[in-house]
Amino acid sequence: MRVFIAGIDGYLGWALAQYMTQQGHTVAGADALMRRQWVAEMDSYSAIPIANHEERMAAFEAEFGTNLDFRVGDLTDYDFVKTCLEDFQPDAIVHLAQMPSAPYSMLDNKHAVWTQVNNITTNLNILYAIKDVVPNAHLVKLGTMGEYGQPNVDIPEGFFDVEFNGRQDTLWFPRAAGSWYHQSKVHDSHNTYFTTKIWNLRATDIMQGVVFGTTYPEMNENPHLRTRLDFDQSFGTAINRFCAQAVVGHPLTLYGAGTMKRAFLPLRDSMRCLTLAVENPATAGEFRVFNQFAESYSIVELAYIVQSVGQEIGLDVQVKHYDNPRVEKEEHYYNPIRENLDRIGYVPTTDVKSEIKVMLKDLIQFKERIEAKKQLLVPDIRWDGSHQRSKELNLPETVQ
Repeated sequence: MRVFIAGIDGYLGWALAQYMTQQGHTVAGADALMRRQWVAEMDSYSAIPIANHEERMAAFEAEFGTNLDFRVGDLTDYDFVKTCLEDFQPDAIVHLAQMPSAPYSMLDNKHAVWTQVNNITTNLNILYAIKDVVPNAHLVKLGTMGEYGQPNVDIPEGFFDVEFNGRQDTLWFPRAAGSWYHQSKVHDSHNTYFTTKIWNLRATDIMQGVVFGTTYPEMNENPHLRTRLDFDQSFGTAINRFCAQAVVGHPLTLYGAGTMKRAFLPLRDSMRCLTLAVENPATAGEFRVFNQFAESYSIVELAYIVQSVGQEIGLDVQVKHYDNPRVEKEEHYYNPIRENLDRIGYVPTTDVKSEIKVMLKDLIQFKERIEAKKQLLVPDIRWDGSHQRSKELNLPETVQ
């Protein structure tokens, strides 16, 4: 299949370009290289050094024996998006091209507005370009489990059956996003669903859990082909951040009690799931929702798993509680349902402890690089708009 990846330079996008090429697909993509800029704005960088654009292109050609059609450009520019699809004529478009950080979106008015405009415009441009250029192409759009919030009921895959005042219907499951970033993703899901109804497009909306990991089994060890791994407060997701903290001897930063629950997925399984979604497309006019995750854990459970694995390989890992900069429930019900991916062949490939051990061993090689940015490991972006660094809390140690 011909697969166009929007956001091909990012954590998922660069890994997916290689993975899908290995699976025999013809891959192209576009990216404005803005993830590099956002992380630099946070005074940070990838824990794993990443190559510049030219080095990546040369390494890709050497590894796969073909040039990668990678266009550097702004996907909020409709003419650019349209030209990309006209030239490549994809069978599928994987849309990863958005600003993915809740804390970054909560920095201030400027970042909140920019997040909404960038993310919603990019998604609308891709939808219109599909309609205008490749109306039979399948859109695989990356959403997030964070769109659902923390409901006190099981979380279905997009839709659920409702009975009210004696009448029944199948309705869109309510979204209750917890940041300006997550709100933008909710808008994208609504807009994408709308286009399947009015233009007969085919779309799969991926409600993805938190992705963690530094590699997947087939990833080449050429340093110019490695994908990024962020650890700062904005772009470093929970497990990735914990592992970076563990290798430099910084306490793992649990927000509040750490009892908030989330769905998680190793990078290797994200590659597999996205590829399965592409290879098993939706039908014309169909809007599918896949809850994409492997396992669910509380954040405190994950912290103590990282501590345990770290101790196995000789690291002294401490876990400490810090006041929570976010506004969220710490005690809540959490039971997401995953059925649609299982039906098309997804089987989780690893357990979280094994993946964390791989991550820690990878990151130990870059200990000095992480230590140089150690001041970034405690957050100061707060949901109330202030910028006060979180303080350590005197909470009893959780019994594991």
